[in-house]
Amino acid sequence: LEISSLTESDILVLRLDLTDRSTHEAATNSVLKHFGKIDVLVNNGGRSQRSLFVDTNLDVYNAIIELNYLGTISLTKYVLNHMIQRKKGKIVTVSSVMGIMGAPLATGYCASKHALQGFFNSLRTELTDYPEISVIQICPGPVQSQIIQNVFTENLAKSLENSGDQSHKMPTDRCARLTLVSVANDVKEAWISDHPYLAVCYLWQYAPTWAWWLMNRMGKKRIQNFKSGIVSVQGAPL
Repeated sequence: LEISSLTESDILVLRLDLTDRSTHEAATNSVLKHFGKIDVLVNNGGRSQRSLFVDTNLDVYNAIIELNYLGTISLTKYVLNHMIQRKKGKIVTVSSVMGIMGAPLATGYCASKHALQGFFNSLRTELTDYPEISVIQICPGPVQSQIIQNVFTENLAKSLENSGDQSHKMPTDRCARLTLVSVANDVKEAWISDHPYLAVCYLWQYAPTWAWWLMNRMGKKRIQNFKSGIVSVQGAPL
């Protein structure tokens, strides 16, 4: 409000719980009542994970899927109904480079992001009769944020003790700007990352056998660091 020509009526903030899917239709209707339309939906809710599969309770995996995957597609469903009526809109989902590769200590998180990739790639093919509705997937690598402080661990009651240094990660404002550029240009899938993570994405895409070999070597070291309590300092894709 201080730096733009926006007024109070141009802004509406609603509290939303992605895991409470029974509230998503009402939230969508509240936005439509206030603005009259929804031009862009940005799905950006989710939590990451830092734990070994053999040590992790299954209810953690259930919670990850409920939040990262089911919550996202639930909200999308109600907003998309409106966009189909208008025959116009943008569905933007913040996935991750972990949606196109695999990494240790994040089996549940990777699974949820792979699920989002598969869902929205399939949804795009169902919307061919609506060329003005864009389905856009943003795949960030390591970005400076609080995602590490809020990761799932081996049980739901435990938090990560050491979040480590984030200075080596991409600044948040640069990631946001590149996301906006991707959305404005209707890029179907954007990988937003610095090297070497971006190079690893290309390796997974075009030379998966080499990628598996590399990830096995890197993963072994990462697991050793994790068990020593220093994995967060090493950094890893979101």
